[in-house]
Amino acid sequence: MFELTYDLEDVDVKIFYGVNNQFFNLIKSSFPTIKITGRDHYIFAMGNQEALDILKQKLNDIIAFISKNNSIALKDVENILNIKDENEKQLVFDQDIIVKGVNGKIIKAKTTNLKKLVKETEKKDMVFAIGPAGTGKTYTSVALAARALRDKEVKRIVLTRPAVEAGESLGFLPGDLKEKLDPYLQPLYDALRDMIPHEKLEGFMEKKVIEVAPLAFMRGRTLDDAFVILDEAQNTTHAQMKMFLTRMGMNAKFIITGDPSQIDLPKNQQSGLKEAMRILHGVKEIGFVHLTEEDVVRHPVVRKIILAYNEEDKRLKND
Repeated sequence: MFELTYDLEDVDVKIFYGVNNQFFNLIKSSFPTIKITGRDHYIFAMGNQEALDILKQKLNDIIAFISKNNSIALKDVENILNIKDENEKQLVFDQDIIVKGVNGKIIKAKTTNLKKLVKETEKKDMVFAIGPAGTGKTYTSVALAARALRDKEVKRIVLTRPAVEAGESLGFLPGDLKEKLDPYLQPLYDALRDMIPHEKLEGFMEKKVIEVAPLAFMRGRTLDDAFVILDEAQNTTHAQMKMFLTRMGMNAKFIITGDPSQIDLPKNQQSGLKEAMRILHGVKEIGFVHLTEEDVVRHPVVRKIILAYNEEDKRLKND
């Protein structure tokens, strides 16, 4: 039988132990072969040396997490206790990482405003992400949805877009309905394929755990236990936007993404996105995150293109 005395040093013991000792009790229950007690800044443990070494490493990791973030949640303690290797440790400690994608691809919020999008989505059930093309708003939203499904926070993902964009009408496109719709929904498929292995994704879509559909297919539905993303929302009409927003059911997350400068509706038709931004801006339960050319995560020249067009738009308005 071996003993370990662990000094919590400069860590706030209230944070370490948790409310009603919930964090400390979780640590103890994770090491059933060790007798663990705590007194003020000291943790005392008795057991076999191998188990004590693992306990010490876990305590080191918990202290490091608290030192970095000045706080810790029950889920964080659980994740640290379940870490099996350095890759998993990176996922737990790097708070900007959203999900680990296919072939180990790390998907994270890359800019300040994308990090705001992540935080707003964690705090609020409905968030508008507004900004130009290339800022990663759709990709980040899909990553958040994939994480929520993985963590069993929701039972399904629903991704949707208006079916008519860029001046093209579905009626004039060849093929059956799926063939007509797929080109409009392709960016959503692409994002999903980065985050979920092919066979698993196919299974999810077959079972309707993940659904990619045009906005018209949302009518008459109530979306419970779902993470729902409306992409290209600037191309919704008043009626479409109102219909979509009122589909929200219990335990649902909604993200609405769009670029008000890229509206493809007829000139006499008001964008549902612009209208919703104006009408709902004062609703405190709804979040708004505005992205700019500084958030562009595509080729660097894309940022310069957006800036150049913005300058031209300003010039035309002033003329």
